[in-house]
Amino acid sequence: MKLTLTAVALAATLLAPLAHASQDAPTAHEQKALEIYRTAISMRTAEGFGNVPKLANYLAAEFKAAGFDEADIHIKDMGETAALIVRYRGDGSSGKKPILLSAHMDVVDAHPEDWERDPFTLIEEDGYFFGRGTADNKMGITSLTSNFLRLKAEEFVPNRDLIIAFSGDEETGMVTTKALANDFRDLTGAEFVLIADAGGGALAEDGSVLSYNMQAAEKTYVTFEMTVTNPGGHSSRPRSDNAIYDLADALKKIQAYQFPVSSSELTRTFFRKSADQAEGDLGKAMATFAKNPNDAWAVKTLRSYPEYVGTTGTTCVATMLKAGHAENALPQTATATVNCRIFPGAGVENTLNTLKEVVGNPAINWTVTYEPTESPASPLRDDVIGPLTKAVHALHPGVEIVPYMESGGTDGMHFRAAGMDSYGVSGIFMKGSDVYAHGLNERLPVKAFYDALEHWHILLTEIAG
Repeated sequence: MKLTLTAVALAATLLAPLAHASQDAPTAHEQKALEIYRTAISMRTAEGFGNVPKLANYLAAEFKAAGFDEADIHIKDMGETAALIVRYRGDGSSGKKPILLSAHMDVVDAHPEDWERDPFTLIEEDGYFFGRGTADNKMGITSLTSNFLRLKAEEFVPNRDLIIAFSGDEETGMVTTKALANDFRDLTGAEFVLIADAGGGALAEDGSVLSYNMQAAEKTYVTFEMTVTNPGGHSSRPRSDNAIYDLADALKKIQAYQFPVSSSELTRTFFRKSADQAEGDLGKAMATFAKNPNDAWAVKTLRSYPEYVGTTGTTCVATMLKAGHAENALPQTATATVNCRIFPGAGVENTLNTLKEVVGNPAINWTVTYEPTESPASPLRDDVIGPLTKAVHALHPGVEIVPYMESGGTDGMHFRAAGMDSYGVSGIFMKGSDVYAHGLNERLPVKAFYDALEHWHILLTEIAG
């Protein structure tokens, strides 16, 4: 359907009931959401452009216009970026702490000259919305913002406070995320966190629904540098020891090593529920691992699939090399970068010690490139899964809710590390072939946009109604 924006009064925009996206004309609420989406996409909120505060101020103005008290809207400037906190006050009838709602305003940059369309102009074409951040994560920003506006207009009173916490540098240093989880805890303290930047529905290539995946844990992301030094010398006078050869020997040992199998209630549940969707040996291995994580055949089979090896334990892999200073000189230094995704509870220090033991060369110097954040897995809470199931089944009846552990990194790691259970519960349903986040020509199916709006409306009213 072809959508256009119309200038309508805020009350009229928001009081209309939400309709299904299959209707010929968008509802007033959907139009307002599209306006927010379009505006957010137009702002190049990548690192170095200083536009995150601009987006935060735009959103703050929308909340004020919708009737949110200015005292409940906080913009926290931090260098060139910012965080936004908005509290939707409840009546306290649940007697429970608030629920925090997380998304991020920044994006990975896009160079217009590389794209087929302007990445900072929202374009609808062939059933998709194109633009940088259409999926990651301007959709999350739009879903939460527009539903706060809609619920306010509907005079919805939650039974506990709902708090939006939008970070401004999730794609880079996560400084604003750390501040939201720790420094601004007087504004963001919550019983648990719902994350709009993770989770979501998986579609088969024919469009049929496979499952809904709820993120409940993240592996610890850490990068080590291992450096070999040597006196070097003239290349015409080779010596028995060589920094590059010594480093290569160490890397071959890391390549051959597999970390011990790790599992948790979360990962076993993931494999048990995923087994029916997989075919042949993969499905059998998933089911077997769920019952017995130490089954050698199941472990070997799962670890032969790059998309599942990380769910069976810690992984470490060489990703970069730097060595030598001249083509006619023996290398004085050789450095390799080793990136690890550590299973929750395994520990950064234990992983580094394991790598040192595997390499067996005490002359190698190891450094951590930055301070990693270790976070525990979140428990599978009924008070989250129940409302989430209702929201998912309202649009996709009977779909399985599958909890999973993220091998990448989201804001959730910092909230979990700060003691707040966190769950990725995006409303987006997509095919794997439609995922272009961080890449060229990022896109989101138009239907996914409107369905995600409804997903969040149902989820928020169920979980705090």
